[in-house]
Amino acid sequence: MAIRNIREMGEEVLGKKCKMVTEMTPRTRELIEDMLDTMYEANGVGLAAPQVGVLKRIVVIDTTGEDPHILINPRIVESSGEQTGQEACLSVPGKTGQVTRPNYVKAVALDVNMKEFELEGTELLARAICHELDHLEGHLYVEKVEGPLQDAVAEEDEE
Repeated sequence: MAIRNIREMGEEVLGKKCKMVTEMTPRTRELIEDMLDTMYEANGVGLAAPQVGVLKRIVVIDTTGEDPHILINPRIVESSGEQTGQEACLSVPGKTGQVTRPNYVKAVALDVNMKEFELEGTELLARAICHELDHLEGHLYVEKVEGPLQDAVAEEDEE
């Protein structure tokens, strides 16, 4: 497929609420494939459609590197617990920040066949679900950061 440009903080599209997907079209399938390619190319664990400039309620998440989740019109129906940790975003390159999120999340979404399913996650998957669904509402994680944003340091620079 294709690698799309990732929109960065300050671009208007990232602050807008996304529209529901009402049918699976060839263009929507292509968007999903492009989102997966773009996420993997950027070494991300999640990507929301507005991050590639499309105001549709679609996110892709892969926290394991082998099992991508495609969520269309997702919504969180249950959450519990709490975790605080470093969070980053492909739309906020070079920065990280401490964010508190639920430790358990259950989401309901449609798959690529427009069939409803549930996705439950803890720890990193729960964090990724919350982070990506925030994008669909026009919010970035920087709004939730506790303390200042920090510069992300590549591991090889830490010697």
